[in-house]
Amino acid sequence: MRDAPKSTAVKLPGARLLLVVAPYYRAIADMLQRGAEAAATDAEALLDRVFVPGAFEIPAAIAHAARKKSYDGFVALGCVVRGETSHYDYVCGESARGLMDLSTREGVAIGYGILTVETIEQAEARADPARGDKGGEAVKAALSMVALKRRFAGGSR
Repeated sequence: MRDAPKSTAVKLPGARLLLVVAPYYRAIADMLQRGAEAAATDAEALLDRVFVPGAFEIPAAIAHAARKKSYDGFVALGCVVRGETSHYDYVCGESARGLMDLSTREGVAIGYGILTVETIEQAEARADPARGDKGGEAVKAALSMVALKRRFAGGSR
């Protein structure tokens, strides 16, 4: 069995993306943003940014912005590190569920770049644009979904 191909950049000149960033872990969020910005530049997409307190708030921010219909897609960036309580499970599960609900029920194109890790070292490896580049991958995923959405809409926004 062959491995699935890595996502490749979709060029969508002028596509508008909103990065919704939870900078709870500032260094991780900064690396995710750097990767996201580089991928958007490569795709010739336009980026705006908003910041929310944590990963739990990302779906609500995207829902508010999606109602305005100003963006073609959204990129969720953040990090949740497992701690000693069940808080991790709730934040990870509910933020993922909220984003999936937006994408499936509302047809919102979303790139998922919320890291869910056991340690900060794992987060650093995944967020670093030179290593894991999950921020860049999230932009590529969002743009792929924007392109797919446009295809099914007959090329219109």
